[in-house]
Amino acid sequence: MSKPRVFSALAIACAMITTTPSALADTYIHAGRLLDGSGDSPREQVTIIVKDNQISAIEDGFIKPEGTEHTLIDRSKATVMPGLMDMHTHLTSQLAPGSYMDKYTQNEADLAFTSTVYAKKTLMAGFTTVRNLGDSFNVTASLRDAIAAGKVIGPRIFTATKSIATTGGHADPSNGYRDDLSPAVGPDQGVVNGPYEARQAVRKRYQDGADLIKITATGGVLSVAKSGQNPQFMMDELKAIVDTANDYGMKVAVHAHGKTGMLRAVEAGVASVEHGTYMNKEVMDAMKKHGTYFVPTITAGKSVAERAKIDGYFPAIVRPKAAAIGPKIQSTFAEAYKAGVKIAFGTDSGVYDHGENYREFFYMVEAGMPAAEAIVAATRSAADLLGQDKLGQIKPGFYADIIAVDGNPLDDIQVMKSVNFVMKDGNIYKQEL
Repeated sequence: MSKPRVFSALAIACAMITTTPSALADTYIHAGRLLDGSGDSPREQVTIIVKDNQISAIEDGFIKPEGTEHTLIDRSKATVMPGLMDMHTHLTSQLAPGSYMDKYTQNEADLAFTSTVYAKKTLMAGFTTVRNLGDSFNVTASLRDAIAAGKVIGPRIFTATKSIATTGGHADPSNGYRDDLSPAVGPDQGVVNGPYEARQAVRKRYQDGADLIKITATGGVLSVAKSGQNPQFMMDELKAIVDTANDYGMKVAVHAHGKTGMLRAVEAGVASVEHGTYMNKEVMDAMKKHGTYFVPTITAGKSVAERAKIDGYFPAIVRPKAAAIGPKIQSTFAEAYKAGVKIAFGTDSGVYDHGENYREFFYMVEAGMPAAEAIVAATRSAADLLGQDKLGQIKPGFYADIIAVDGNPLDDIQVMKSVNFVMKDGNIYKQEL
């Protein structure tokens, strides 16, 4: 009998094995331990069978395929999981010394080419799906389409394109400009004042190809503006955004640090609160009532707090906000978890270095969330937030997004930094020794 192809110790580290799934061949993955993303207990020694871009079966034991046309992936000593999902990324940028000058010096093409590098790093870290919550020039809409077409290597992207803000708000792109250089901004550029402009901005995002809407309901840390937490939308504006987004089949993610703006957004019906730094019991109760997800981004908070200690790293108006707000996010997460708020994994990548998304797992577990639940937050719960019923779990009929790590993350969450196998949509992108 002919033997199937086996990719194991002989595989080339980090190589992309294939870019297009075969219509005939199946892939058999021997998983020493399977965490299927559902939150159920691990299964030991199973075979995952992938046909085209979907999981067709999961069988007990290590089954060997017949025929040379099939592929056998040996992960018999590893933990296999669904592809991870980061619900808060910025794939077109990365904070670094001097990066506040980028908006004056970088063109659309610069962002586009750079985004392909960050997208590949994200996928190689095991994150097969992301939400991109804010960009410039609608770059991530084009990046999404290029990845889907197989032209670029990266995760599956759900993008909000340009975030929506009020004048002077956290996502107003004219903040910090000299008066005579300040660009004209309005709903097309994501800056609104009043419910009519709010509706116009949502419809423009739809026209631009957005999958969802991102708004900045309070001040922010990194914007060149004084407050990091004041409310920046009125209720009529928030309701106009949420209702219009719903008409177009889009959910709304809301950047928020301060309590008042957060509470308004939750009452207006947003799908998720990002950061949530000054969340209190009143906000948590409202989130549980409305089923609102919390996307904590602890990694970003810790990163900006550390960089605030470096003289000259941030503009003077930003530095005190980074020092005050950044360290609080982890403790807020701990309280929200204990209170029973729904949590989806998100990191705010781009505020720290892309490809280090795994750090969020460490901080979540450190704050009291069991490792098993942290993994569910990055799989099943993230898929639920996205409204995707074929992502986030390893089950028959689901898309074949599969990763592997050596060791057991339930015993040592640190192994999540060393993903050594990545399959997305049935294609193998990474296979290390």
